[in-house]
Amino acid sequence: MSQPKIKLARLRDNKPVKLGIAIEPDLMSDLDTYAKIYEAAYGEPQSVAALIPSMLRGFIASDAGYKKARRNMEQST
Repeated sequence: MSQPKIKLARLRDNKPVKLGIAIEPDLMSDLDTYAKIYEAAYGEPQSVAALIPSMLRGFIASDAGYKKARRNMEQST
């Protein structure tokens, strides 16, 4: 079986800041499935909690409206 190609890159080794959130069951199911696919792609298991920061980083990095607003905010300070 070939390795799946997924958008999330292999995780870096970082010291995290703890953050607690509550999510809906269907999202948790999707995240569990993503973790299984990540393991198939890279041959190593990762917890959902370990994957979420990279997912959020990728989401923010791809948000053009956020980038523009951030630039504007930085220019006005």
